[in-house]
Amino acid sequence: MSQFGEFSNFCRDSTIPVCNLFLSGINVPAKSCGLVGFTSGGNQVGNLGAVILAGIAIIVSGVLLWMAERKTAAVGRREMQILLLGYILVSFAEIFTVGGFMTSQTTLKWFTGIHIGAITATSWVLLLNAIVGYQLLDDGTILSILLVGGSMLVVFIGTAYIAMDTALGWTDTFVTLKSEGYRNYALYVLYLLFPIISIAAYFILESVLVLKVLGEKRPMILLCGAVFFFVIGQVFDFIISVHLCIATSGKIDGSLFQTLFTLLSVVTLWYFWSSITEDVWIDEPLNPMEETTYGP
Repeated sequence: MSQFGEFSNFCRDSTIPVCNLFLSGINVPAKSCGLVGFTSGGNQVGNLGAVILAGIAIIVSGVLLWMAERKTAAVGRREMQILLLGYILVSFAEIFTVGGFMTSQTTLKWFTGIHIGAITATSWVLLLNAIVGYQLLDDGTILSILLVGGSMLVVFIGTAYIAMDTALGWTDTFVTLKSEGYRNYALYVLYLLFPIISIAAYFILESVLVLKVLGEKRPMILLCGAVFFFVIGQVFDFIISVHLCIATSGKIDGSLFQTLFTLLSVVTLWYFWSSITEDVWIDEPLNPMEETTYGP
């Protein structure tokens, strides 16, 4: 049988948020390695490292937001800030969905719906950021911000609704039958395939912009670095995870490194965007040869 739409193998060997939606009403396959994490003061946190790194990701993203705000003439500044806000939401939800400390399954599923919706919506905004670079529409305008932010909200709500309908069975549209295991075509496309397509399209569009339009080569190092970090994170999450879990007796798995390398990817992506945009920094002289004098 085709594996398209099937999450069973992923949920058996990896710690990914979408699996939280299938915890009840399904024939749950045994985990290859259960993530037990660490216990402190009688409280168990299954994925302490990922929780800490997700918190760091929120702080770092806040710093990048501030740095972007100081760029007064950077192309796509507001659109980049919307992308960072999406990543902050992803990181916030990740604390609860893969942290391994939630006791209420209903609450866990709600956070999972938010997490999956944020991943898909942020991927969409990433693609829009690549298009913004071509200046088909004036960036930073109310129209541009409404188009980017508004479409992001639509994608977020739509994806989150599908996730929650799958988890709570509001309708029969996205029901997952016991005989089908962890099969859900809509979430497979939105959670797994769409982000990959968006990242690939972003890489192609930005490569054309840098090499053909701007005639530069150096920024490609940062762009390739961002993609490299992201890919390494996915390798840890989907391939190395189970082996790492077994080797550490369930203390950690690949999700910790997925969080780390995704953060490195976002930071590198920000510096790539900064390197290809013309900007003026606040409180810095417009002319580098200009000298500031004090006193009489």
